[in-house]
Amino acid sequence: MSKSSSRPASPAGRMAAPLDATDKAMLAALTDDARISIRALADRLNISRANAYSRLDRLTRDGVITGFGARVDPKLAGLGTSAYVLLTVEQMAWRSLKAALHEMPYIEHIALVGGDFDVLLLVRTPDNATLRDVVLEHIHAMDGVRGSRTWLIFEEGDGPGAPWPRPGEGRKGNG
Repeated sequence: MSKSSSRPASPAGRMAAPLDATDKAMLAALTDDARISIRALADRLNISRANAYSRLDRLTRDGVITGFGARVDPKLAGLGTSAYVLLTVEQMAWRSLKAALHEMPYIEHIALVGGDFDVLLLVRTPDNATLRDVVLEHIHAMDGVRGSRTWLIFEEGDGPGAPWPRPGEGRKGNG
């Protein structure tokens, strides 16, 4: 893998500056608690508040950090049915489908994938009837969709996440 391909692209299309150990520790801390104060973040990383502000601004400006948000339990929020929906699409349909899927309610995640299918969706709906409507009445009606396969999610949980070193730990993974 080339060195440049391992770095995220910034919003302007250029590559973000390489992340050092403190940047990665900051990402880990923010992943654990996006509401952490700058003072607590600086203390946790053993850096000054000015350094913490500067790094946070740079990571945000470069597009490494794309936002801050709440983690919501879909079932407790009224979306009790979840499914992965795999789509087979016509060869040149991805861009127009992607734009239309971004506007469709209940679709949480959209990915262009390689393999037997072309697009992977994570769909969360209040119930099976709504899921059926989303898939059969809305997604299948879209120009460029040739077919789908739906996998209901019975149970789910979070994995360990990206291998950012946690403050006070040594390096994990490849970087």
